[in-house]
This record gives sequence, structure tokens and C-alpha cells, in this order.
Amino acid sequence: MTHQKYDVIIADTSCLILLDKISELELLSKIFKNITITKIIANEFGNILPDWITIIDNSISKNIALFELEVDIGEASAFSLAIDYLNPLLIIDDLKARNLAKKLKLNYTGTFGILLKAKELGLIDNSESLINKIKCTNFHISDELIELLK
Repeated sequence: MTHQKYDVIIADTSCLILLDKISELELLSKIFKNITITKIIANEFGNILPDWITIIDNSISKNIALFELEVDIGEASAFSLAIDYLNPLLIIDDLKARNLAKKLKLNYTGTFGILLKAKELGLIDNSESLINKIKCTNFHISDELIELLK
């Protein structure tokens, strides 16, 4: 993830779920100020969202059906929204979705990239505690990634 300015930051459900599970959802607002998600992603997340997350209902977009040929409905709605912007950043974790972002030449990062950025910016006080919280979830994190976060 570079330091460039993006028109919009679009988060997928997996990012919201993991950061919420480890009580670090606020990292998104500390790094980016505002996050945009689709109504489909908000419904998948299922919890109350903070006011710095903008929800856009693009559920009637025909592009979603096209993107669903490659990725799940939440990711498809995120891609459908992303292509409406000149310079979006997608926060996606799924490998198929990341490959699609590469094909479409869209900027992307994952939840782990967000955690690394937070560490770089000094927003994470205790990496070890954070790693332990992640290990208590169903989010897969490799030993190599854990070392980067330490």
C-alpha cells in the first residue's frame, strides 16, 4: 500500500469482521478517515457501523452480476462500486478477488496490509497482543506475516 491519495477507500466484509473481532475497527478511520462500503457488505457484516463508514446502495447495479462470475456477492458489489471511481483502493483478502483486482488494474491491499500500515504509523502499541487476538479468530495468518507484524 503506497502513500498516494485515493478517491475512495472501499472495504470488503472480511476486513470489517476481523478488525471488529480484535477490537481494532477504528484503525481504518485513523489511517484513512473515511471508508466506503456497499449495502450488501453492510448486511454481510451485520453489526452497527460507525459514522465514518459511508454505505452506498449499489445493489441494483448490473455490474455486480458480472463480477459474481469471479467473486462472491460482497466482493462483487465492492468491485462494482470501485469501477465508478478514477482511483479507488479496495481492501480485500480473498485470493480470487485480489487476482481480479490485478486484472482490472485496481489498487488493493488486505487487512494485513492495514495492520502493517497501522504499525508503521505508530497506531499499534502492542504487536504481540494484536497477534494473539488474531490467532483467536478464524482468520488465517502465516508465520511470515506474523514476523512482519512483530
